[in-house]
Amino acid sequence: MSQGLVTAAYIVAAICFIFSLAGLSKQETAKQGCYSGIVGMAIALFATIFSETVSGLGWIMLAMIVGAAVGIHKAKKVEMTEMPELIALLHSFVGLAAVLVGFNSFIDAGNVSEDMHTIHLVEVFLGVFIGAVTFTGSVVAFGKLNGKISSKPLQLPHKHKLNAAALLVSFILLLCFVSADGSWFALLVMTVIALAFGWHLVASIGGADMPVVVSMLNSYSGWAAAAAGFMLSNDLLIVTGALVGSSGAILSYIMCQAMNRSFISVIAGGFGSSDAAGASGSEEVGEYREVQAAEVAAMLKDASSVIITPGYGMAVAQAQYPVAEITDLLRKNGTEVRFGIHPVAGRLPGHMNVLLAEAKVPYDIVLEMDEINDDFAETDVVLVIGANDTVNPAAQTDPNSPIAGMPVLEVWKAKEVVVFKRSMNTGYAGVQNPLFFNENSVMCFGDAKAKVDEILAELKK
Repeated sequence: MSQGLVTAAYIVAAICFIFSLAGLSKQETAKQGCYSGIVGMAIALFATIFSETVSGLGWIMLAMIVGAAVGIHKAKKVEMTEMPELIALLHSFVGLAAVLVGFNSFIDAGNVSEDMHTIHLVEVFLGVFIGAVTFTGSVVAFGKLNGKISSKPLQLPHKHKLNAAALLVSFILLLCFVSADGSWFALLVMTVIALAFGWHLVASIGGADMPVVVSMLNSYSGWAAAAAGFMLSNDLLIVTGALVGSSGAILSYIMCQAMNRSFISVIAGGFGSSDAAGASGSEEVGEYREVQAAEVAAMLKDASSVIITPGYGMAVAQAQYPVAEITDLLRKNGTEVRFGIHPVAGRLPGHMNVLLAEAKVPYDIVLEMDEINDDFAETDVVLVIGANDTVNPAAQTDPNSPIAGMPVLEVWKAKEVVVFKRSMNTGYAGVQNPLFFNENSVMCFGDAKAKVDEILAELKK
């Protein structure tokens, strides 16, 4: 394939990627957005593989077959609850690829002209740095999300100074690398520092901030891909990386706004990392009342309006399907049922929306926090299924709480609140929730799916 056709194919692929991002911005068009991304990637792969400048086609095809086999196996095996950690792991692959491309580009610069040599060295250095940070940061995020690493933030002495020192030393090494016309010593030392920096950066962030971390790493992986594009002189990789990097950065900003925190405060450490964490603590702050499924069903039968606020617990229990059945049954009986989704519910941006769409819940009754918060005061029953930190009134009432100032779903304003939990343990942020001890709140303990199934059976009687 001639270079002209390759360039034309790259333009078409880039347009497909833009359409993909536009489609993914809304639930109704998300499927079309996925298809656009698939078509764009297929065009990009075909044009690249059959370009006249590519050699070793057999090795490329072998790598693609192996990669496709692994990808298909994981796609069929992975549960929706494991999706956040899978995405974090995939981000690590992008980072590692950028590191390997950087080393290869340094060993064999190809046809880089003499006047572009310095720029090429800077590209190599920055590409390896961003890739190394993305790689280890994503691996740590993967470990935190699947429970192999504690969700509590790592508290090393002078951690901010350590991060600043890593950046300063890396900058000095960049100057040495360029002035020495390429130095293996500077490149290798920087790589070790970047790997340690990425590990420490994410390890220092608490579990409650994981949705922001995932979107942040998505941004990092985009910039790593863009850096690889510069090193390979691949325009499409640059454009695609920039799209992913900028969209990930915008999403991170939106997520931070949803938690009333700055991006810097998230990077500086997670919820529970301050001395204020002890002020809220994890101790119980009152007495709670327990109800059984039959009682909850009776409450729902008498209610004229119901709001369901799901969290990660619903994903773990796979309770979205019986929840969708209850929703359909109540709506047929004339009850107004809606869902309130917090921007950081679950451990991945949009996690709850995907789960509900998977269970065929109508898009028009799934509302964002800002759209539904004012309606809780006029709601008869709220079902809190597996959520904790996103419905915690301490964010508004306790200035010493680690989540003070974080916008939350104001479920406590409803007439009756039913909280589905396995136990009275704190949520992912490690902060106790006073909602559980309110006079209008009751606890329904046990596996969320089992309890919701019992309620569904009672409603069908």
